[in-house]
Amino acid sequence: MISNNDKPQQISLREKIGYSLGDAGANLAFQMMMIFQLKFYTDVFGLDGAVAGSVLLIANVVAALIDPAVGILADRTQTRWGKYRPWVLWTAIPFCVFYLLAFYNPGIEDNAQVATYATVSYVLLLVAYSFNNIPYTSLGGVITSDIKERTNITTIRFIAVTIAQFVVQGMTLPLVDRFGQGNLQHGWLCTIGLFAAVALVFFVITFAVSRERIQPPPKQDIDMMEDIKNTVSDVSWTAMFLLTFSLFITLAVWGSAMSFYFQYNVDQKSLYDFLHFFGLYDNISNAYSVGFSVFNMMGAIVQFLGVIFLSRFLANKYGKKKVFMVCLSLCTFFTALFYIPSPTDVGLLFALNFMKSLAYAPTIPLLWAMIADVADHIEYENYRRATGFCFSGIVMALKVGLGIGGALAGIIISAFGYQAGNVACQNESAMEGIRLVSSIIPAVLFGIGVLALYFYPISKSYNIKMQAELAARRRNMETDEDDII
Repeated sequence: MISNNDKPQQISLREKIGYSLGDAGANLAFQMMMIFQLKFYTDVFGLDGAVAGSVLLIANVVAALIDPAVGILADRTQTRWGKYRPWVLWTAIPFCVFYLLAFYNPGIEDNAQVATYATVSYVLLLVAYSFNNIPYTSLGGVITSDIKERTNITTIRFIAVTIAQFVVQGMTLPLVDRFGQGNLQHGWLCTIGLFAAVALVFFVITFAVSRERIQPPPKQDIDMMEDIKNTVSDVSWTAMFLLTFSLFITLAVWGSAMSFYFQYNVDQKSLYDFLHFFGLYDNISNAYSVGFSVFNMMGAIVQFLGVIFLSRFLANKYGKKKVFMVCLSLCTFFTALFYIPSPTDVGLLFALNFMKSLAYAPTIPLLWAMIADVADHIEYENYRRATGFCFSGIVMALKVGLGIGGALAGIIISAFGYQAGNVACQNESAMEGIRLVSSIIPAVLFGIGVLALYFYPISKSYNIKMQAELAARRRNMETDEDDII
């Protein structure tokens, strides 16, 4: 039996890094879905923006329907490797294969058939993501019960995630250009193949080095309906569900929109001049690809440094809830300001990205650490633990939010007159739609997330009290078991 006592559960740096690589691997696909999937469907598959958005919505909603079942299945898995860890290994190859297929057209030309293929391949990728990522995130909730160690783990995890974000957002378009040599489809296929191979290695490492230390109460019976009732009725879980839902709608809207924003709203000569001034580029013919990559890389670097130097310090000092609320409020403000720059205000655009990324950075590790606290809160209130189902509901919110966000961006730009197919320029109405989904609309959605945090009850002091009582319960349960033996 794995011990649940209240001794400090110090986790080695090797295990923290190894666990973190699993999310880096998943984000080599997730960042691609969030930033480039909509634009890939419009510019490479040639789908209308509304159709492409509908593909994202349908696929995400269909795949999200299985998430609770995945959580329940993971909670009831019993192997010598634990409940959640083996799923990371079992799903590694299917995840990477479906990732490749989602960005590959096997020669279909009819638009209706292309849309059908895109939907099916994307559903398969998202289903594989569920079977991989729900157990993975649940694993993060059972590695340790130590509050500071849990924050340390999520900090390292999201350093790895930020590096993956840096790679995907900063290197994808240059890699597509280099591999494709004018053939977009071939360039995308080679780029995705490279990312998928790296992800596969990362998943295997995560399985090899991670360990599960927190177990359900020893006398807990199997009662699926009780687990569902306890989870969905918990106010902390509801608040995190709404936060995650609004957050990933926002990230999908903004992430999808910014690639269009850079290609069509930013003056390419001004972008070239800005890059050339800093010695970053010396060819105006493709300033969009390099400029957007530099924009993303700068944001990733700022977030990387913010996660390292701000997140853990601020969370330990003020508590996760308070830090999240303040930083997300600032992020809302800076996102709205993206409506202001004119096409030639490239410096202002990069300055806003710097401030938005810095405001958002401390929140990156906190989301999943707070969800792990929610799993503890459900156990604290109900004397039952269902970590997998708790996390699966949040992943479902993430996935539906991602689908709605991508669909919303596609539908809005299409309604404003966006022309698909990588055309040279867009009309004024389409430009206005692109500006709105890059600023005002995601800012409003961020604000909904701030509101959800008001109802999250687990403050810093409450969490300390809760963890102490849970540790005492686990110690007493182990003592009772020893007495029986």
